[in-house]
Amino acid sequence: MFGIIMQRMTVRDALNSALDEEMSADPKVFLMGEEVGEYQGAYKISKGLLDKYGPERVLDTPITEAGFTGIGVGAAYHGLKPVIEFMTFNFSMQIVVDEVISVWDFRWVLLKLSPVALQSWLLMQAIDHIINSAAKSNYMSAGQISVPIVFRGPNGAAAGVGAQHSQCYASWYASCPGLKVLAPYSSEDARGLLKAAIRDPDPVVFLENELLYGETFPVSAEVLDSSFCVPIGKAKIEREGKDVTITAFSKMVGYALKAAEILAKEGISAEVINLRSIRPLDRDTINASVRKTNRLVTVEEGFPQHGVGAEICASVVEESFGYLDAPVERIAGADVPMPYAANLERLAVPQLKLLFGLLFRFLTAKAFIWPFVEDIVRAAKRSCYRSVPMAAAA
Repeated sequence: MFGIIMQRMTVRDALNSALDEEMSADPKVFLMGEEVGEYQGAYKISKGLLDKYGPERVLDTPITEAGFTGIGVGAAYHGLKPVIEFMTFNFSMQIVVDEVISVWDFRWVLLKLSPVALQSWLLMQAIDHIINSAAKSNYMSAGQISVPIVFRGPNGAAAGVGAQHSQCYASWYASCPGLKVLAPYSSEDARGLLKAAIRDPDPVVFLENELLYGETFPVSAEVLDSSFCVPIGKAKIEREGKDVTITAFSKMVGYALKAAEILAKEGISAEVINLRSIRPLDRDTINASVRKTNRLVTVEEGFPQHGVGAEICASVVEESFGYLDAPVERIAGADVPMPYAANLERLAVPQLKLLFGLLFRFLTAKAFIWPFVEDIVRAAKRSCYRSVPMAAAA
């Protein structure tokens, strides 16, 4: 039906075209956030949309994430389809200044709350609209209220922005019932998943990666068709293999594919799964792959404890434990707040260079390690070169 000629498109253009087409197709869709209009987006994702759709559908907001997030949820209650852009998902934690002032007006609150309680109160104001309003309203209203809203923006580490601006929120939001959490890797993912998110009747957290915006990927005529969308909850096998399964999402998919290329030169066939959807998680595809390869390596840039990889491990242990020939290997970011110093930051975030990867050679499968390509390769080798296959000995 579609031609096989492949064009190339940046992730930035894929997101822009998806927004444009969905706004054109449905007048209920509108975009709101800081600098999305006159400045055409902090990362130029909304370039050209203000001129085409006007200020009533492309709304510049003050620097008050909790404020315009709440406005967006309210609009969704009334049948509109807001797309809320965060300049970074770290700002989805922000509190509105007015709320701080209102607390100060009632100084007795400050006197009665302990410092820890006050800090928790302030924190919960920031994500209250996403978790307590958007995610829970459908359930609490017995299905009478749907909240068709998309929260999107860059997620995870960038470069030189410190601990408060470098966090991966995949596992944070994926732990909340009522939300759908998506993390695109390629231009196909970005375009197809964003279209699916906007069309979905439920709230969707759409986690992009700042470092991927300028990356170019091949796209087919099918992907460029206005009717194209990627189903939510379905992973993609980026590379088939038979010896070890590697799961990854967002920028880590590229690292996993590079590791698979290196492993192939050494006779190890790695199957790479691009998760795409963090919640719902495609457990069927993951377990089917593990039952074929008998080994699993999970890769993510977020913190290791209670991470996405930990959930995948639990799923495989629950459903495919008897098929494992080796312990599951987990690769994640360093279990520390992101350092600001450049030399320390390189130790905590994904790197392709060998310089720091050579410093962390772990000999057991029990250690958490930084997500370098070389570490993925070593983890896969450890998994494949076990001397006594567990499934065979059972």
